[in-house]
Amino acid sequence: MSGLRAPGRGNGLRDVLNQRFLLKLLVRKELKIRYRGSVLGMLWSYVKPGVQFIVFYVALGLFLGQEQSPRNPGGLPNYAIYLFSGVVLVNFFTEALGNASRSIVLNYSLIKKIYLPRELFPVASVWVSAVHFLPQLIVLLIACLFSGWRPGPTQILAAVAAFVIVALLAAGLGLLFGSINVYFRDAENIVDLLLMVVTWASPVMYAWTQVSDKLGSTFYSFYQANPMTIAVEIFHAAFWLPTTDGSSPLPENLLTFWLGLGLVTSIVIVFVGQWTFRSLEGRFAQEL
Repeated sequence: MSGLRAPGRGNGLRDVLNQRFLLKLLVRKELKIRYRGSVLGMLWSYVKPGVQFIVFYVALGLFLGQEQSPRNPGGLPNYAIYLFSGVVLVNFFTEALGNASRSIVLNYSLIKKIYLPRELFPVASVWVSAVHFLPQLIVLLIACLFSGWRPGPTQILAAVAAFVIVALLAAGLGLLFGSINVYFRDAENIVDLLLMVVTWASPVMYAWTQVSDKLGSTFYSFYQANPMTIAVEIFHAAFWLPTTDGSSPLPENLLTFWLGLGLVTSIVIVFVGQWTFRSLEGRFAQEL
């Protein structure tokens, strides 16, 4: 009797680790479906963020004065690197969470016909987004190198930590909203609202000092505790700050306390998402 389990229930994310071959198949399937009939294919991974970057740079950097210049000495130095290093990370999160939250509903035909670890679908969505993130990261690295960036162990480890924070956060929220979305389609609208504000809720297009100057210490602490805020600031510390003269300040204890808080928060969200997913997955086939 010890080998029996409730129908539709598995071992959670441990099954994903044990079914890595199935995960790779799902990732390949999703990539093929997404670019089926597309002329540019994976080149869209460059085109979309490129157009987004140009729009933000012209509107904010040039028109609204975020970029430092002789006429605007109070702006951010090397604003193009600052902006793009935040945009690529937020794009990864928005794509990963948006697709993961819909992954169970979109794969209803597989779920109703056969049993396989259902966590594979949200995790595969995050993995596909990581595939799209890679070419954007390469463009960022090339731009940084041309701007005088010379990577050191601290910068590389910090960038990896920021990516892990965002990947865990997207996976945890994807499991949470992906399972709720099976029962209540309102979850999709909640995710859409969340993704609508995430770019502005982190210092992607503006300096964190602008927030600290406007908010009191208590409200700013809530803002700073956002894992996306922490990850974006770490990306700035890893890619943007070394291309400047180093005089631009960073939040205190960014690579110690705040980095640790971001990792812990994202891990907690993964556990909450996994618990919710396992609690609801028993009736996925019936509800779909």
